[in-house]
Amino acid sequence: MKKLTIATRGSQLALWQSNHIKAVLEEQNPGLEVELNIIVTTGDKIIDRPLAAIGGKGLFLKELEEAMLRGEAQIAVHSLKDVPTVMPEGLILAAITEREDVRDALLSEKYADIDSLPKGAVVGTSSLRRRMQIEKLRPDLKIKDLRGNVDTRIRKLKEGEFDAIILAAAGINRLSLVESVAFVYPISLYEMIPSMGQGALGIEAVNDPEVLAIVAKLEDEYSRIETTIERDFVDMLNGGCHVPIGVNATVLENDDVVVKAVLGLPNGTKMMAETKIVSKESYKTIGREFAQAFIDRGAKELLAQAEAMMVNN
Repeated sequence: MKKLTIATRGSQLALWQSNHIKAVLEEQNPGLEVELNIIVTTGDKIIDRPLAAIGGKGLFLKELEEAMLRGEAQIAVHSLKDVPTVMPEGLILAAITEREDVRDALLSEKYADIDSLPKGAVVGTSSLRRRMQIEKLRPDLKIKDLRGNVDTRIRKLKEGEFDAIILAAAGINRLSLVESVAFVYPISLYEMIPSMGQGALGIEAVNDPEVLAIVAKLEDEYSRIETTIERDFVDMLNGGCHVPIGVNATVLENDDVVVKAVLGLPNGTKMMAETKIVSKESYKTIGREFAQAFIDRGAKELLAQAEAMMVNN
């Protein structure tokens, strides 16, 4: 194969991710030319409504997937947290890269961390998962919806529309934006459990042996183990973007895996959370077993309630 095309969104972060993978692939495969095919997605066009209300994160993927199925690209590079747990026919989650920082981060021009935010401070996030957990930590804060690319969100913060905003730490690190804001506070996993797959890039590819062989070199074993557990957990709960679910698996040096999960209502009034330590060997079943324990405690009913709250909003 002489040439490989990456379907990508045109946002700053999407382009960084695609260019990063392009550089790695060209280095790993001398003689291979990698080009980007930039596609404007529905999710990029509709920025005046909350993401959950217009169909969730899948909006950013659909057009990229259609381009691949039409033969206009062979792979797409996604933030894995945005990738639904079920792949369309003909496409495969071919590689998961080594993870960046998995945590969420609080950005502010005035306040150093969550505890420093004054009563009634306005915090921006479009994520129901982040909203639920920040409401639980600080019910006195005012949570306001925040859409747009990373740079747009930071501009809104700097213009004083928000006292603080919450973004994925990985995106801030990848775009070297840590210095652009007065305070960047990585939120510990004890305060806020991230989204499934957060910090990893997922390489979606057409089901072509030649393409899959090239992409396979991008795979990171620990990332695959961790994110398989996380994605199975969400899949078992049928938890799309409309419901607040946080789940994180971390492989420890002794090959144990710490799995943390949380789910509940967007306003933080009802939540279920649990942490368990399991062995790495059983990673293919852990996510579903863990989810079943939540289901036995009434998780599906709670998530149905969460979804109903969003529909009525």
